[in-house]
Amino acid sequence: MFRRKPAPDLIRGGHRFADKNMRQMKRTGGAGHEGIMREIVRTNDTILVTAIEALLKGAGIPHFIADQNMSVLEGSVGILPRRVLVADEYQRAARLLLQDAGLGHELRP
Repeated sequence: MFRRKPAPDLIRGGHRFADKNMRQMKRTGGAGHEGIMREIVRTNDTILVTAIEALLKGAGIPHFIADQNMSVLEGSVGILPRRVLVADEYQRAARLLLQDAGLGHELRP
């Protein structure tokens, strides 16, 4: 009898590829820097996430956009928030950058 391979268990263990990428980001800090990642912004606004990502890239701050591909599971409705993570040692610089850009109200405490 033909048996299919089970799909990755998205409820219990998370998606294997996302977990692997997240562990890599935590281990390397995103761009080869040692340290862990800290969440600075959580939002459903994809335009805001794109703007923040552009600011962080321009400043050379290692970052990671978590849950960006979750829209596949939610049906592109936009109900699941995206999280912007930065390397721990760059957290202060990232916060100052976003405050200077007028996005301080979006920062997580």
